[in-house]
Formats: sequence, C-alpha cells, structure tokens
Amino acid sequence: MNDSRAAIGDFAFKFGEIRSETELAIAQVDSAQLRRSLDGDTNSIAVTMKHVGGNLKSRFTNFLAEDGEKPWRGREREFVDDFPAGEAGRVAAHAAWSEGWGVLESTLASLSDGDLCRTVTIRGVPHSVTRALARSLAHVAYHQGQITLISRILVGPERWKTISIPRGRSAPGN
Repeated sequence: MNDSRAAIGDFAFKFGEIRSETELAIAQVDSAQLRRSLDGDTNSIAVTMKHVGGNLKSRFTNFLAEDGEKPWRGREREFVDDFPAGEAGRVAAHAAWSEGWGVLESTLASLSDGDLCRTVTIRGVPHSVTRALARSLAHVAYHQGQITLISRILVGPERWKTISIPRGRSAPGN
C-alpha cells in the first residue's frame, strides 16, 4: 500500500482554499445579511452554511466504513433557518459550518493515497475514494460560488473586498 499523501494533500489544500475564500466572503456580511434570502425562494448564506456543514459531517463521518448519507443527517432540516436571532444566529451558523469542515479535515488527515482506490458508498452508490472526494469538492465549490455572489450583492460594490484577483490586476506585474 502506498502511504504517500501527495494526492490527498492536494485535495486537502483545495478544500482548505475553498473554505478560506468562502469565510472571507462570509466575514463581509453582517448578522442580518447572513440570514437574508435574496428573493424569498433562495437559501440565505446561513442556511447554505448549515447545509454544507451537515453534508460534510454526514459524508466524512466514518468515511471508509459507512455510507456517506447517514440516517441521522436530516438533510431537509438543513434548509430551515432555525437559528437564534442576532449575533447568536451567526455564531450558530458558523458552528454548523465548522463542525462539518472539522470532520472533513480530520478524515483527510487520516487518509493516504493508498486509500484513493478503495470503495465508499454515498446513498448506496459505490464510489472510489477519489470520486467521492471530487464529488464533495465540486459540491462545496458550487456553494462557495453561491455564498460569494450573495455576499457581494448584499455588501454592495462600494464595500466589497475582492477575495480573488481584482479586475484589472490579471496581467503580470499588476
């Protein structure tokens, strides 16, 4: 078995980058904006954080031994804003988010590249560990885009601090 962690390290790096960039966007909104739905039919940032946290916790708890969709998850509850009012709601949303990320990070730390060809299941469907990690990476990147766009809209162009390369700064030397 190959105990190298090059590929696992690359997955961990990209997951960490997505988490950090998303948290930079989240930090720019206030507690009320965190809970705001843009049109009443879209998820707020807080609800999306809760969903991502729940998804990661379910997928990566006992990752190699149990199906990634745990019976205790309650996915539909992730889309209900039942956070307390004010700053306590922000703290609760961040706790749900961080708990899921903590489970993912702990699991990634326990894996080696030799695990990549092992099989796990998600909702009863077999996946190689590589495919399961790629699936999860795509999922959190999708929600990163949502959170970043919603944050940018709510903060407004005057106050928004770019979390990637600012416009006009793409050329070398800029």
